[in-house]
Amino acid sequence: MKMSNRPYSHDVLLTRLEELYEVEFTWLKVEHLVEGLVNLDRTTQDFIIGWAERLLTTNVYISHEFIIRVVDAIDKMERRVIEAWAVHAADVFDREGLRPALEVIQKVDSFVGSALALAEGVMFEEVEPILSTFVCGLAGRRLKLAQGETVYTDSETLHLPNITARLEKAKDNFLLCKAQVAFMWAQTRFGSFRVDFASAFEAYPDKARAITVFHALDTLRIEACLGRELPGLWRDMQQLDEGGVREEAKMDGLLTLQAPNATINDVLALLPLALELELPTRSYYPALNPEAVRACMLARMEREKMLLRVKLAELAKELGEAPHPPVPSPSKGEGEEEKEADVPEFEVRETQEGSMELVLDDKPIAPPDDVKQLLTSIMLDWGEIPPEFLVPAGDGEYDPSLYEEKENDSDPWKGTYHEDGAFLYDEWDHARQHYRKNWCVLREIDISPADPSYVEHVLHKHQGMVKHLRRTFEAMRDENRLLKRQVQGDDVDIDALVEALADSRDGREMSDKLFMHQHRADRNLAVMFMVDMSGSTKGWINDAERESLVMLCEVLETLGDRYAIYGFSGIGRKRCEIFRVKSFDDPYNATTKARIAGITPKDYTRLGVAIRHLSQKLNEVEAKSRLLITLSDGKPEDYFDIYNTQYGIEDTRQALFEARRTGIHPFCITIDRHGKDYLPHMYGHANWVEIDDVKQLPLKVADIYRRLTT
Repeated sequence: MKMSNRPYSHDVLLTRLEELYEVEFTWLKVEHLVEGLVNLDRTTQDFIIGWAERLLTTNVYISHEFIIRVVDAIDKMERRVIEAWAVHAADVFDREGLRPALEVIQKVDSFVGSALALAEGVMFEEVEPILSTFVCGLAGRRLKLAQGETVYTDSETLHLPNITARLEKAKDNFLLCKAQVAFMWAQTRFGSFRVDFASAFEAYPDKARAITVFHALDTLRIEACLGRELPGLWRDMQQLDEGGVREEAKMDGLLTLQAPNATINDVLALLPLALELELPTRSYYPALNPEAVRACMLARMEREKMLLRVKLAELAKELGEAPHPPVPSPSKGEGEEEKEADVPEFEVRETQEGSMELVLDDKPIAPPDDVKQLLTSIMLDWGEIPPEFLVPAGDGEYDPSLYEEKENDSDPWKGTYHEDGAFLYDEWDHARQHYRKNWCVLREIDISPADPSYVEHVLHKHQGMVKHLRRTFEAMRDENRLLKRQVQGDDVDIDALVEALADSRDGREMSDKLFMHQHRADRNLAVMFMVDMSGSTKGWINDAERESLVMLCEVLETLGDRYAIYGFSGIGRKRCEIFRVKSFDDPYNATTKARIAGITPKDYTRLGVAIRHLSQKLNEVEAKSRLLITLSDGKPEDYFDIYNTQYGIEDTRQALFEARRTGIHPFCITIDRHGKDYLPHMYGHANWVEIDDVKQLPLKVADIYRRLTT
């Protein structure tokens, strides 16, 4: 039977609204709301009531006021604008409380005035997840996106406005944002800021004009770089200004800026000749903020020099190349100096592939990811790695408090919760169908170590199982795979040979890829283990988790895969905690073993924020495959608020979706017998497993890991 599209009657609307606001809230003039809704069409009635239900999860007064105001504005505003208006009011309520949120609802005219911009414009919150992933895949320094008044970069952060609505269509406004992000990335990648903004323009009578022309000239150079590096995007970018005038400036020498070897010095050399020219502009050109760039670079360059020298000293110590203390000479007389210590000599060389290689005493070494990132960032700022940056720091040369992670003991319950040392994350509200902005406060702290002999006890207790796992994982390490259609190899590829002979008979050129050979499997993996430390794991579950991790660490050290272990717990949205057991760069030593022993039950299970934080850390590791494996005993819960309801399950599901979108493969191992009721909805039917015997957890975890990574 076909559903009726007739509008709801007065009685039906009255019943629905009384149920919506419940009997105790009928004094909120429900009859008045019905009078406004009864003359609207069925689709509009459903739309308004649907959003009133969403806002009711935020506050009853906001929901009630929304219906009153939206009835008068429904013909003036597009649906998308109304949604943005309602979500904005809910966000203001989250941040500032009821009164400011009601003001947003009551000042509907301000949204009507910008209806076109909101209808076809794209909002920062919509494009930020997509563009953050896009810029993460580009070479160079790791950059982050932030909301700002104008489009510019300080060389670390790419700033975009809250709403981009310069073009008529939403898809073009998204392309404009992407083009702006790509352009700002190219500025950091191709040396636009290797200029001393404090002195480079002092000789010009009109300094402001000189900086403006310098920026315009450099954008011509950056356009050429984008055309070579991102040709597909570059073609799309050129369509953004098809409706306007794109006349190029005429001046001898401008073509040199398009050469592959053009640098910022070429821009400075052409500057005196271009001061009187009217240079072209594009919609995607970012602004130049010399003060922000200079402040950011000065702080970063000094910090990265210190960090690199400290990291190199640690690396030299691990390699047994730490400098020896001065040795007094046997024939030394008074006043003579002792012999200088031998300082490890690091070098940076460029490989044939164009990447950087760290060399110690003419021997190439594999630097950790954080050292690679430091070298890349320094190269972008300086154009080279200054030799003094490659001298390992001596003992006591730098104050450890300058580069060690600082613990913050401030109480997030007092005043604002935007303290130093805290991470702020959005949380998905499925009833609102939008994120609660900066809703969760997370702190990352080192777990308190316990007795490191615990690990030896576990290994002795499960020595038979450990031997079995080691043999299994050693076989995985030595696995080969057969590569076909190779130019050289150990045997003839019959299929390729037959095709090549057929091609030659048809008069086509015969392929030389006629061989096959065994190739050692490439295990370019990064695995994050996320361990539930909620109070419900107290007792045998916690013991099983720790034993599983001990055996995993033992076999993973044999396998050589990169892995990290973090625990998670918390109480309420302002006390979310991540406990570092082992980072990707931490060795598996006595300290790590003591931290595994120190894994103890804490509070509740606020999963979404933990997944978002650890996904971010996992994405910072260069690897072809990234796994996020959760060990948990139950569903998301936090009895301090509504997180133990469907709200928590939906937030976790959304966080897992965000992780998959960045290329992470999540998997859950649970001992909750009711896991089938909610895990398929969160992880998907094939990405979770239930273990019914906790005694088998250590063996099962290792077996599941083997299956996931082969």
